Amino acid sequence: MPKWGMVIDLDKCVGCQACVVACKEENNVPHGSPEEQRTRREIFWHKMIAVTRGKYPHVRTELLPMPCMQCDHPPCVTVCPAKATFRREDGIIMQYYRRCIGCKYCMVACPYGARSFNYKTQEERPYHHQDEPPDRKSREPWPFPTRTQGVVEKCTFCFHRIDQGLKEGKKIGIEVVPACVEACPSQARTFGDLDDPQSPISKLLASRASFRLREELSTHPKVIYLSR
Repeated sequence: MPKWGMVIDLDKCVGCQACVVACKEENNVPHGSPEEQRTRREIFWHKMIAVTRGKYPHVRTELLPMPCMQCDHPPCVTVCPAKATFRREDGIIMQYYRRCIGCKYCMVACPYGARSFNYKTQEERPYHHQDEPPDRKSREPWPFPTRTQGVVEKCTFCFHRIDQGLKEGKKIGIEVVPACVEACPSQARTFGDLDDPQSPISKLLASRASFRLREELSTHPKVIYLSR
């Protein structure tokens, strides 16, 4: 069984946020209004975190792309009372929206802030296929899982692409990649099987420049960064 992971090269990342837009469009995440931004109710599956170093006038700001870390020891799975979030055999942390009760325990437990609460009603959310009612029973999990108001949402490495690619016999990481990887104009992202020693991502992982966010928490993220 493969273990899917992602390496993000911060030297190549230009902060264009094409990955953020691609994630929203691929997974049908609505774009928030200015009011939702002010009240912090906008939904993001993929974030760009601004990291500021130094003091004025010698200040440097860098952007850190942050999808779900897909931890090997995810605290969000442990605290969910409804068992709505779980870890698949291939390491992807999934969200089963039909079971989610919106208690937000997983949001509090996640040290990376990778989850968003859905405040949108069905009428407020855009859907790609308007000929089908956007309820919990429709089109799950392909082409993308639908969500209703009151559930917690998160990045799933575009699992619907991976599952469909495996059914069609395509090479995951080469022919099939998550939307954020495909959209990156600087090719700063590499996706593949971390357990395959011959895969490009495994070779990047062996680099001395590789690091994980908040390693001291022992969550063992499968999103790895290459330092500047």
